[in-house]
Amino acid sequence: MPKNNKNNTHEFVRMLSTFSQIGFMIVACIGIGVFLGRFLDNFFGTSPWLLILFSFLGVGAAFKSLFDYAKKG
Repeated sequence: MPKNNKNNTHEFVRMLSTFSQIGFMIVACIGIGVFLGRFLDNFFGTSPWLLILFSFLGVGAAFKSLFDYAKKG
């Protein structure tokens, strides 16, 4: 295997892992916000207000995590 092809494969795997991490980070932030909002709505009987609030907070947390990750890299 030529050295250049090995470097390209390594770079592809590194980029794939970065995109996977970003995707998981966004889904996790939004998912936690939705889960927490639904749980609190069921607990307090305030449906759908806390779900909406925590969904937006989850999206905000996802953007903040994305910007922090970009700043770090």
